[in-house]
Amino acid sequence: MQVQDRVAVVTGSGQGIGAAIAALLAARGAKVAVNDVAAERAEAVAAELAAVGGTAIGVAADVGTAAGAEALIGRAAEEWGRVEILVNNAGIARDAWLTKMSEEDWDETLRVNLKSQFLCCREAARHMQEQRFGRIVNIASRAWLGNPGQVSYSASKGGVVSLTRTLALELARFEITVNCVAPALVDTPLFRQLKDEIQERLIKTVPLKRIGTPEDIAQAVLSFACDEASYVTGQVLYVCGGRSLQSPAM
Repeated sequence: MQVQDRVAVVTGSGQGIGAAIAALLAARGAKVAVNDVAAERAEAVAAELAAVGGTAIGVAADVGTAAGAEALIGRAAEEWGRVEILVNNAGIARDAWLTKMSEEDWDETLRVNLKSQFLCCREAARHMQEQRFGRIVNIASRAWLGNPGQVSYSASKGGVVSLTRTLALELARFEITVNCVAPALVDTPLFRQLKDEIQERLIKTVPLKRIGTPEDIAQAVLSFACDEASYVTGQVLYVCGGRSLQSPAM
């Protein structure tokens, strides 16, 4: 799966899934802009990639704002002259049942999880249209199918799926593909914050009976981001151990 010398931007890549995506793209020869709201995390990951022979820069930006998205995409274009791969990974979870969900938590979840993807896609597409090439990979979640207690998160990820399908249609004439990866339970700092008994109960809901790894998600992203994926667009790939085949109660 070829990404050699491609310029990639990965949002929310200062840790977890995003860091694994950035690492795999860099290992395959891509030039990677590592992004996080915290400069120290972005720069630390970029330094780790450079230390093993990769090409990377750290860019601190809040991509849930127009100024942040413009600064991130602009920085990559300034450094390497183009933007060819965009992975929209930045995300948060503010979980609560409907009657306990605050308006502030709803708004912030939609801003970070969905608005950031719209803003970054808009900025990146301007470069990709001119060069008539682009790979956009949006990170959604199996939760878009519905997940009790995650009203804001599930809604935001459902928006990501719809955004992906619509942009695939809009941007196809520019040879830009837009696809979506939908993980479920993944071994990240967010998951490890849960109580042990909750982790165990959730893992039992996975048909493969194990939690996913950030590297599992990175491999799926690479399959959409590579040069060879030129005839695949508007698709949702579940990386969930089979959990998308079941109801949330199972």
